[in-house]
Amino acid sequence: MAPPLEGSADALFPDLPRGPLQAYRARASFCWKELALFLEGEDTLRLKKTIFSALENDPLFALPRGGRLSLEKYRELNFRRCKWILERSLVRVEDMVQSPLSTLTLITCLGMYDWSLAMKVLLHLLIFGFAIYNSGSERHLEYLPKIFNMEIFGCFAVTEVSHGSNIKGIRTTAHYDPATEEFVLHSPDFEAAKFWVGNMGKTATHAVVFAQLYTPGGHCHGPHAFVVQIRDPRTLLPMPGVMVGDIGEKLGLNGVDNGFAMFHKVRIPRQALLNRTGNVTPEGTYVTRIKDTRQRFGESLSNLSLGRATIVAMSIVNLKLAVSIALRFSATRCQFGPPGEAEIPVLEYQLQQWRLLPYLATVFALDHFSKWLFLNMVEFQQGCMGTDRSPRQVELGREIHALVSAAKPLASWMVQRGIQECREACGGHGYLAVNRLGDLRNDNDPSCTYEGDNNVLLQQTSSYLLSLLEDRGQGGTRLESPLGTVDFLETYPDILGQRFTCSSVEGCLDPSAPLAAYEWLVCYLLRESAQKLDREKRSGSGDFEARNNSQVYHCRSLALAFLELTAVRSFHEHVHQPSVPPPLRAVLQRLSALYALWSLNQHTALLYRGGYFADEQPGKMIENAILGLCSQLKDDAIALVDVIAPPDFVLGSPIARADGEV
Repeated sequence: MAPPLEGSADALFPDLPRGPLQAYRARASFCWKELALFLEGEDTLRLKKTIFSALENDPLFALPRGGRLSLEKYRELNFRRCKWILERSLVRVEDMVQSPLSTLTLITCLGMYDWSLAMKVLLHLLIFGFAIYNSGSERHLEYLPKIFNMEIFGCFAVTEVSHGSNIKGIRTTAHYDPATEEFVLHSPDFEAAKFWVGNMGKTATHAVVFAQLYTPGGHCHGPHAFVVQIRDPRTLLPMPGVMVGDIGEKLGLNGVDNGFAMFHKVRIPRQALLNRTGNVTPEGTYVTRIKDTRQRFGESLSNLSLGRATIVAMSIVNLKLAVSIALRFSATRCQFGPPGEAEIPVLEYQLQQWRLLPYLATVFALDHFSKWLFLNMVEFQQGCMGTDRSPRQVELGREIHALVSAAKPLASWMVQRGIQECREACGGHGYLAVNRLGDLRNDNDPSCTYEGDNNVLLQQTSSYLLSLLEDRGQGGTRLESPLGTVDFLETYPDILGQRFTCSSVEGCLDPSAPLAAYEWLVCYLLRESAQKLDREKRSGSGDFEARNNSQVYHCRSLALAFLELTAVRSFHEHVHQPSVPPPLRAVLQRLSALYALWSLNQHTALLYRGGYFADEQPGKMIENAILGLCSQLKDDAIALVDVIAPPDFVLGSPIARADGEV
C-alpha cells in the first residue's frame, strides 16, 4: 500500500470509508491523494470540495435529482437550483477571468450531480453571457451584472428548424431602418424559427439571436448576433411580435427547457447588434475592421468553438462517472472461481479488465487534453478581444478550430461507446435506472449532435490538414503551427517511408513506438485523402462534390486519427515531464501507454493495408502489450477511480459506493 500524503493538503481529502473495496486499495502502487493533487492542483481541489459540500448540505439538492419527476416539476426544480447556484457565487467574476479553469470546474462538478443543472448554468452564464462579453463592445457591458444577478436570464439562438450545421444558410433576417435607427427582426416562415434553443422554452428573458444582417439597398452582410428581449422578466410573457414556446420532452436533459421562437417584424435598437466584428452606423453604412468575410464569419462564431471545447470536458466527466461505477462494482461483484474455491471479483477476469481499463486510461488522457485545449481556446479568445491581429493569432485560430472540430466528435463518440460498455459490464444491475448509467448515456447522447454534427465538424479538421499539405506542395514556408500539433508534417515524405520496427512486446511499450505509428497513420491518411480528392476532380467532379465523395474511409478517418495522435502526444508529454513525483510515474506512464496502444489497435487494418505492419507479429505484440498493461493496472484500478470519482452523494449510484457496500 502506498504511504499516505503528508502535509496540510491531506485535509482536502476525506478518509474513504472502510469496506469491501479496502482489499484493492491496499494493493495500490501509489497514493491516490497525491495523484489527485498532482493532476488537479490544490486550488481546484478546494473549489470542488466547496461545490460538492454546498450541494450536499442544502435540502434543495436532496434526491430526487429530477429525472423521476414530471417534466414541469423537474424544470421548476432545476431553475430553482440554478438560481441557488448563481446567488451563492461559487465562482466569482474575477475568478472566471483570472482562472478560466474555475468556470469549467463549476460546470463539470454540477454535471456530476445533474447535467440538466450544469447545462442550465452553462447556457446562461458561459454561452449567453460570454457571447455578449466576447462579441459585443463597451455598450453591452451593462448586461453582465444583470446576467450574474439573474435580473435577466439568457439563451443562445443560432439553430433553426431547417438549418443546423449550415449557419450561413439561416433565414432569420435583421433589416436596418435608418429612419428609426432600428433593426427589424423577422422570421419569414416556420422553417426559419429558432429551434432547440436551451433555456428558451420557459425561462429565458433574453436571447443572443443570429440573423442575416441587411443594410439599405438590400445588401446582405451575412449572419450577425443581436441581443433580443423575448420575454418580460417580471411576468415571463412574450414580448410583442415574439412567438416563443417549449419543444417538449427529449431523450435526456429534460431539466433544460429547449424552445423555439419566431419573430414578426420585431424592432430592436441599433445598439442591440453585437458589434465586435462588424457595425452599422446610424445612417446605415456597414463598417468592419475585418475585410476578409470568411475570417469575419469565423470570429463571429468563435463562441461556438468555446462551447465545443466545453462539451469535450463534459463528455469526459460522463466517462469518469461511468467508469467509476463499473469498476467499483466489478471489484465487489463476485462470480465463479476455481473449482472448490470461493467466487472471485469479476475485475480479476482478463475479459473484464480488457473491457473497462482502456476506458479508465482514456479518462486520464482525454481529461488532460481537454483542459489543455480549453486553456488554449481561452488564450485565443483573449487575443481576439484585444488588439492581437498578428499572423500567429490567425494561425492559432485555424489550428484551434481544427482541434476543437475533431475533439468533440472523438470525445463524445468515445464516451458514448464507453458508457454502453460500462452498462453492459455491470450486467442487469447496470440497466437499473437508480444506478445512473442510463441517465449518463442519455445525457451524453446530444453531445454528438449539438454545437455541430460530429461528421460535419470532422470535415473542418481534414480540410485544415489538406490545406497544409497543399501549401507544402507549393513550396510555402516551413510547416509548423503555434501549438505544434502539425509540426511533424514537415517530414511528411520521410515518415511515409518508415515501417514498424519493434521486435518484442517490451518494444511496443516504448512511448516512441505508438507515436511513430500514429504519425505514419496520419501521413498515410493525408496522402490517401489528397489522392482521392484529386481523382474525384480529374473525373469531372466540382470541388463540392469531390469533397463530399472523399469523406468516407478518407477525410473522416484522417481527422479522427490526427486528433487521437494529438491527445496521445499531449498526455505522453505530461506524464513524462520531470515534475511528475517519482511514486506516480509508473502508474501514469502505464495509463499513457494503454491509451496510446488501445487507440492505435483500432486502426490495425489501415496499418497493414498501408504497409506499416509487414506480418502478423506487430498486431499480436500490440494486443499482448494491451493485455499486459491491463493486468498491471488491475490492482491500481480502484485507487485510480478514487482520484476521479465524486462523493457518494454526487455520484448517486448504489452499486458504486465508496465503501464497496453494494
